[in-house]
Amino acid sequence: MNILITSASRKVSLIKSFQEALREEGNGQVIAVDVSALAPALYFADTHYLVPHSNEPEFLKVLVCLCQQHEVRLVVPTRDEELAVFARHRERFAEVGTTVLVPSEKTVNICQDKHAFVRFCHQHGFATPVSYDLTNLPAQLSFPLFVRPRTGKGGRQAVPVDSQQQLELLCRQINAPLVQEFLSCAEYTVDVFADFSGRVISSVPRERLTVVGGEAVVSRTSKNPLLIDEATRLATALELIGHNTIQCFLDNDKVKFIEVNPRFGGAAHLGFAAGAPTPQFLVKLLKGEALTPNLGTFRDNYVMLRYGEDFFLEGEAVIEQNFQ
Repeated sequence: MNILITSASRKVSLIKSFQEALREEGNGQVIAVDVSALAPALYFADTHYLVPHSNEPEFLKVLVCLCQQHEVRLVVPTRDEELAVFARHRERFAEVGTTVLVPSEKTVNICQDKHAFVRFCHQHGFATPVSYDLTNLPAQLSFPLFVRPRTGKGGRQAVPVDSQQQLELLCRQINAPLVQEFLSCAEYTVDVFADFSGRVISSVPRERLTVVGGEAVVSRTSKNPLLIDEATRLATALELIGHNTIQCFLDNDKVKFIEVNPRFGGAAHLGFAAGAPTPQFLVKLLKGEALTPNLGTFRDNYVMLRYGEDFFLEGEAVIEQNFQ
């Protein structure tokens, strides 16, 4: 039961988690691919390859061929830019017996367009920070505010704004910016897992205590029923599948959503350790097992401290050839 993880990059813990899941649930290999031979996670996988970038014409052909050659049961995309490509071509992978862990193209588009996401939330009864685009900015604004680009990841170009002058400057620099109220309350990521039919199986909120470059490096689980219920409701409305990263604020007992990434997040390992090992859930699903929803049964107030680790290998061990 082979599993392929794309854009392996530095996702060593994700590689190891799937390897552990396969050992516990049967057997199989974790295959990792990336565009760079210097992606550390490649060398922790059972097999690894270099592949074209997702915006190159050969990307799809190479990935389908690789899945067919290695009898890959599941592809796990981990990079935002490739999600739409995989969503658009899920059937092509299904033809060779491979499931791609990605929702519909429509859902991916909603998640990756912050304006569309805000509209979706409002249409379906979910709260967001008070939001404006350049067409509906009121004459009088209360600062501070927060400006985010319409698309993007990792907090790039997402900055607080303290004055009208700064706002006008950023609105000229950022393409189709989303202007929102500035919230100083606790920020959370909720790791929500749904089976292939979209039924939510687990939902683990974790408070983002320290964030560097848009990624949480110190997190703490929170068994807050409001966060669990609202994130579960949003995941169901969006028809998400697999592991998803839902970001929100908890503002005076109101959950305000800011974005959804329909993929594993960098700090997802905390949820695994706290009692929701979603790689193992996926392997069980591939084996044909039915999963029972188990919301809220994870270790509360569990803290994860992330740190870097060095990895060494001989120069000749660095792969140079693309998958053929």
